[in-house]
Amino acid sequence: MYLFDWLDHIDKIAFTFIHRDMSARWLDFVMLLLRNQYTWIPLYAFMLYWSLFRIDRPTGIKFICLTILCFAITDYTSSSILKYHFERLRPCYDEDMTTVIRGIIGCGGKYSFPSSHAANHFGLATFWFFTIMHVTQKKWTWLWIWAFMIGLAQVYVGKHFPLDIVGGAALGILVGLGVFKLFEAWFKRDYNKYLKNPSLSLP
Repeated sequence: MYLFDWLDHIDKIAFTFIHRDMSARWLDFVMLLLRNQYTWIPLYAFMLYWSLFRIDRPTGIKFICLTILCFAITDYTSSSILKYHFERLRPCYDEDMTTVIRGIIGCGGKYSFPSSHAANHFGLATFWFFTIMHVTQKKWTWLWIWAFMIGLAQVYVGKHFPLDIVGGAALGILVGLGVFKLFEAWFKRDYNKYLKNPSLSLP
C-alpha cells in the first residue's frame, strides 16, 4: 500500500510540474493542437497512400486491416475494460488537484487509467514501426516521438496523470507487437503459398 501511495504522490508532483509549472500561453495552443484528433488527418491520409501505392497492394491491404484491428483493440481495452477496472479519477475529478487544474479543456470521462490516447497512438506507432521495418528495412523513428508528444500533451492539458500515459503506452506497445506478429505470420503464410505456386501474385 505504501508503494502505491508513494507512486500516486510522485505522479501528482510530476503532473503539477507538467500541467501548471511549465505552462505558457503559446504552449497551451501547441499542446491542444497535438492532442486533437483532426490535427493528424494528413498523417493518416499519408499512411493510407503509403500502404496502397508505395508497397505492393496485397501487403498494403494487410497493413490497413491490421492497423484498424490494432486501434480497435487498444481503444476498446483501455476505454471500455481497464478504465472501469481501475477506476482512477481524472485529475479534474481528483480533490487533491483542485488548486492545480487550469481548466484549459473539458474534463471528459470520469476515469483516466490507462490513457486511451496513449494506448491508441503507441499501439499504432509500434505496429507501424515494426511492420514498415519488416517490409522496407527502414526505421521510422519519428513514430515514437509522435506518440510520446501526444501522450505528453494529454498530461499538459490536464486530461491525464503521467502514470496514465505510461500505462496506456505499455498497453499500446504490447498490442502493437502482438498485431505485428499477426502481420508477420500472415505475410509468411502468403509468401510460402507463392513459393509453392509462383503463378500466384507475390504478397
